[in-house]
Amino acid sequence: MTGPHQDQPLVTAGTDLDDAEVAVALTHGRGASAESIVQQLGREIDRDGVALLAPQAARSTWYPNSFLAPVERNEPGRSSGLQAVENAVETAIDAGVPHERVLLVGFSQGGCLSSEFVARTPRRYGGLAVLSGGLIGETVDPDDYLAVEGDLDGTPVFLGCSDADPHIPEERVHATAEVLDDLGGDVTTRIYEGMGHGVNADELDHLDEMVADLLDGDHT
Repeated sequence: MTGPHQDQPLVTAGTDLDDAEVAVALTHGRGASAESIVQQLGREIDRDGVALLAPQAARSTWYPNSFLAPVERNEPGRSSGLQAVENAVETAIDAGVPHERVLLVGFSQGGCLSSEFVARTPRRYGGLAVLSGGLIGETVDPDDYLAVEGDLDGTPVFLGCSDADPHIPEERVHATAEVLDDLGGDVTTRIYEGMGHGVNADELDHLDEMVADLLDGDHT
């Protein structure tokens, strides 16, 4: 598809894709940039053999309204953003990194897009880490996602969020976890007391462990 984010750059860092064993697709939040998420999260998982890919949103915003708004109110940004995530994944695949070694990571709006992409295109991935995010829409209907062909086949999934996040209701995190579990993901959910809207050391440690497991070959 063509959309507002399709003419934006894909920022790359870390190991060159042609030499990479693992690829991490990092999707930034509202008001941030591909460069910033590479610098902030990428440096925490920067290891030999790991390629980093980060799509950029037009005007640093993937979609205009809350992710809890009716889906149509966030179009075409939502669909264009999902395409940007898919394009990042396909860039890794085209370079020879299989889906089973592609880890999708997103914060805030990027976490919402990453979770939505994985739930809408279920298969075995290297992993999914949703940091302060959840599935997109006014409500979450599990049947809508389970109707899609395929399953996550044990894909490691991590969801981390505060119980007091001003943008992400805790109940949406749990609803997202339930859908991803029903789709066959190996889901870990951690709710942090009073953290607000951000990323903490425990989440970064878990993300680093996910990358290490992929490098060690623990992806079957």
